[in-house]
Amino acid sequence: MIIVIDGLSGSGKSTTARAVAEILGIEYLDSGALYRAVTWIWLEEGRPPEEAFSEVLASKAIEFEYRDQTFVVCVDSRDISREIRKPVVSDHVSRVAAMTEVRRFVNRLMKECVADRFFIADGRDLGSSVFPDAELKFFMKASLERRAERRYAELHSNGEEITLDQVRENLQMRDHVDQTREADPMVISPEAMVIDTSEKTFDEQVGDIIEVIRKETDLKV
Repeated sequence: MIIVIDGLSGSGKSTTARAVAEILGIEYLDSGALYRAVTWIWLEEGRPPEEAFSEVLASKAIEFEYRDQTFVVCVDSRDISREIRKPVVSDHVSRVAAMTEVRRFVNRLMKECVADRFFIADGRDLGSSVFPDAELKFFMKASLERRAERRYAELHSNGEEITLDQVRENLQMRDHVDQTREADPMVISPEAMVIDTSEKTFDEQVGDIIEVIRKETDLKV
């Protein structure tokens, strides 16, 4: 069983999904972290063209789990959880994620891991492309300025040297690529409940989603 939260970059979907998973005692799947991991591999391998990169991915062992409130990703037994959050990865992740073979690879990883367990996952096209039969679907959005402020605060707290303008430009670029890519463009699934987080507190957006989950599923927590 899976519940999905799609949305714009910086809309708060990842932190919200993690909080919901913690409160309800279910597992969390961070699709964005998997695309970041693949992007990190692409950068490490010298930015190969898509066809060659597909062969590289087939040779890599990617493992992941949600542990101690952190989505941990390892490539060939190396923990890259911190490295995938660096700006250089953010600057290229939309380009890499737009590759058809990359999307097939990551989608296969996700489908395999949710086969027999209860997950909540966040991403951009999960409800429309990856898990069209998800138990529940949400789509989170927020204004560009609000998303930039949130992402800047997150990066700044992690010691990253980056300006608010750079964060804003990165989000604009990622929005454009996500919405116009040929393979699985980001769209709002017709069944999704849309939540605008621009003026909501974190507790409010988490509470809204938990209320729907408790009402619409057999999960009684």
